[in-house]
Amino acid sequence: MRPLSDSPATTRPPYLDAGLPVAARVADLLARMSLADKVGQMTQAERASVTPADVTAYRLGSMLSGGGSSPTPNTARAWADMYDGYQRAALDTPLRVPLLYGVDAVHGHNNVHGATIFPHNIGLGATRDPELVRRIGRATAEEVAGTGIHWDFAPCLAVVRDPRWGRTYEAFGEVPAIPEAMATMVSGLQDGVPSVLATAKHYLGDGGTTGGVDRGDTRLSEAELRALHLPPFRAAVERGVGSVMVSYSAWNGLPLHAHAYLLTTVLKGELGFDGIVVSDYNAVDLIDGEPGFTPEEVRTAVNAGLDMVMVPSEWRRFIAVLCAEVEAGRVPMARVDDAVRRILTAKFRLGLFESPLADRSWTPSVGSPAHRALAREAVRASQVLLHNDGGALPLARAGARYLVTGRNADDMGHQCGGWSITWQGSSGAITPGTTILDGIRAAAGGAEIVHDPGAERAGDGWTAAIAVLGEAPYAEFKGDRPELPGLDEADLAVLARLRAAGVPVVVVLVSGRPLDVAAHAGDWAALVAAWLPGTEGAGVADVLFGDHPPAGRLPVTWPGLYPFGHGLSY
Repeated sequence: MRPLSDSPATTRPPYLDAGLPVAARVADLLARMSLADKVGQMTQAERASVTPADVTAYRLGSMLSGGGSSPTPNTARAWADMYDGYQRAALDTPLRVPLLYGVDAVHGHNNVHGATIFPHNIGLGATRDPELVRRIGRATAEEVAGTGIHWDFAPCLAVVRDPRWGRTYEAFGEVPAIPEAMATMVSGLQDGVPSVLATAKHYLGDGGTTGGVDRGDTRLSEAELRALHLPPFRAAVERGVGSVMVSYSAWNGLPLHAHAYLLTTVLKGELGFDGIVVSDYNAVDLIDGEPGFTPEEVRTAVNAGLDMVMVPSEWRRFIAVLCAEVEAGRVPMARVDDAVRRILTAKFRLGLFESPLADRSWTPSVGSPAHRALAREAVRASQVLLHNDGGALPLARAGARYLVTGRNADDMGHQCGGWSITWQGSSGAITPGTTILDGIRAAAGGAEIVHDPGAERAGDGWTAAIAVLGEAPYAEFKGDRPELPGLDEADLAVLARLRAAGVPVVVVLVSGRPLDVAAHAGDWAALVAAWLPGTEGAGVADVLFGDHPPAGRLPVTWPGLYPFGHGLSY
């Protein structure tokens, strides 16, 4: 592989001339492409099923790492090395078109061990602070770029209407005004150096499915769909978002991946979106409700407006099928050219033809102190004080004795939630950071802190117990619940011991959505919604001890207890 810039000026084709307008470069390159070149650009494969030789042979235009798909070791440097290996393979193709690599950095660069993991979107929605969200987007762009990657499948701009949905925490709130305002994440990711392509997802209505069923059906009139679910995407397009990911869900029975009206007429036409429309993971397979994709599904999706199709493992067959559909005239070449034009435009705008390899100057930003400080700021801004009987909070320091209990007090994996190192998340010390217990110990000053996860010492005369309860990690699909979830048996056992001992209880809920705690909340001196704070648990302690007053407001209704927008302070 030789660098693009090494070609003699006299032999360098116009598309490699950085001095030409992007449109002219795209037109020149597109005219040089065969059908195989074009279909390769429209194909996105998962790294686990691709070798560098495959990238060269099939002219692949894009790759991704799905949740938990990481190099070994899982370090920022290894990610950059992996990326460069695939990119060099792309540059060995005859036209030397660089690869666009995507990843779900949905709350920081969350697949990478040691990266800063920010609060999930539901917590950021509680801050009501678009500028904070923009800064988080900028920090995320730096960490993503530090591993070579230039495409982030974020932000999720869903409007969540039912907290039984397993992706509730990926949404900023239940009314369109909140994700509309938080579309500043797009500007944070894209506007500046380094620039990382943002993705507004999931288009359209994924947070409004019947019963909160993931990949379900959103049954609304067009007027309702436009009023509730379209505004955040309009805001993202106005900010120049580079890509839009289509939802697994359907609108009134028709899957979004087959919806020409919403993808082409509304998104590309009415909203004027000029970027890449990308499918979700294996989503084209689901158009007919059966496993695997058929030629009919492929042509339906591409003709509806998909520009790039995410086919993690069956990408070779996808290439063959789409080529056959084009050659048979069932997918017009004009549609293919439009898709490839959008993809190439993004690559030129990102500067990939001039600087295709990882910029290692950004690698030290992964998990940097500055980014962790920003994450801690976001954590404390996201805390919502739901009730506070008799001024139980803020906690006193001098002479106080606190029992810290509950399974979520000292579990990094639980406070990060899903989409953290792995797709569904996991328990334990999954990545470096500060647990909520660590933060309480550091903030306690002269107060005595004893950690007792099961509250076995509940009767030892404590000033108060700090019970950190809530959910274990989950992500999309597996996180759906038929009923609003409550506390599990372990949490209820802790509460029973504390109640029997008569100790005042401050409950901190670590969860990706409101929980059904109406039967128990009356027994607690205070209740704080901590959401899924990420790696910087000290931000929770900042609020508990009053170093920063609680300022968060509910981004969603808390069923049976608190209205949308509720939030107390000291």
